[in-house]
Amino acid sequence: MHSKKTMANHSFEMLTESGEFMNIVLNNITSCVLLLDKDMKLQAFNDALKTIFSNKADEDLMYMLCGEAIGCAYQIEEAKDCGKTSKCCTCELRLAAFDSYLNDTIVYKEHIRRPFFNKNGEREMKDLQFSTRHFNFQKEKYIILIINDISGLAPSQNKMNTH
Repeated sequence: MHSKKTMANHSFEMLTESGEFMNIVLNNITSCVLLLDKDMKLQAFNDALKTIFSNKADEDLMYMLCGEAIGCAYQIEEAKDCGKTSKCCTCELRLAAFDSYLNDTIVYKEHIRRPFFNKNGEREMKDLQFSTRHFNFQKEKYIILIINDISGLAPSQNKMNTH
């Protein structure tokens, strides 16, 4: 008979050989999970990217710069590459990702409010909560960026914080 402690400490380690299982898990997470390289180019993503952001088809997203893949309004409106707009030097997503990559910093549940373009070409403000960290895989270094759309939650949270 298994003890409660043994049952409670299961990990995904037993499933590391199953890429199919890990893909199913990642694609069923409601958070947007982006895997970026040192140049902020998208190397992998889960299905939540298309739900939260994407103004482009799946096949167009791979190897795009992060801001382009998520429909950053600044990049679209200034018609410049992600990383070259007037707002990029203060972009919290970009700064956090580079900080994680360069300094091994873990950024956890930071908040930003930013405009994005949706699939219909409409500009909309989104409140996002994001986390970053880096990891190494097969001698390469990557950034994992996890984003949650908290647009519906932020106003009520702000009201609670002001009382």
